[in-house]
Amino acid sequence: MPQTLPQSVLFCCDHNAVRSPMAEGIMKKLYGFDTYVQSVGVLNDLEIDGFAIAACQEIGVELSRHRSRNFEDLEQMGEALSGFDLIVAMSPASQKQALDQTRMFHLSVEYWPIMDPTGLGETREAKLNAYRQTRDQIYDQLKGKWGQ
Repeated sequence: MPQTLPQSVLFCCDHNAVRSPMAEGIMKKLYGFDTYVQSVGVLNDLEIDGFAIAACQEIGVELSRHRSRNFEDLEQMGEALSGFDLIVAMSPASQKQALDQTRMFHLSVEYWPIMDPTGLGETREAKLNAYRQTRDQIYDQLKGKWGQ
C-alpha cells in the first residue's frame, strides 16, 4: 500500500551526478510539486552525467540544468538538513554521511540500494542501457513507495 507523500525529500548519492539527480527529476515528474525535492552528493566533484541526462530525457525528465552539490553546499545555500522529512541515500557512503549529519534531528534516513551505472558497458548503447536500468530502478522504487 503506497505511503503518504512527505512534505520534503532529499536524495543523496556519491557525487550528485547520476542517481540522486535522476531521483530528484523523476520524483518531480511523478508527483509534481506536492513534495519539496532536492538532491546532493557526498562530493560535488563531477558535473551531471551525460548518460543520466539522456536516459531521463527518454521519459520526459530534464536534467541538463542540474548543478551538482554536496551536503555542505546545501547548508551554505540556506537549506538545513533538519528541514527535510526524509533523506533517501542511494549509496553506502551517502547513507553514512546522512546518518552522521542528522543523528540529532527527528527525520528518517532510508537506504535504497540503487545500482551505480558508471563504468558499466563497453559501447554507447550498453552504457545507456545500464543508465536506463538505474533510472527504472528509481522509478519503480518511487512508485512502490508513494504510488502513481
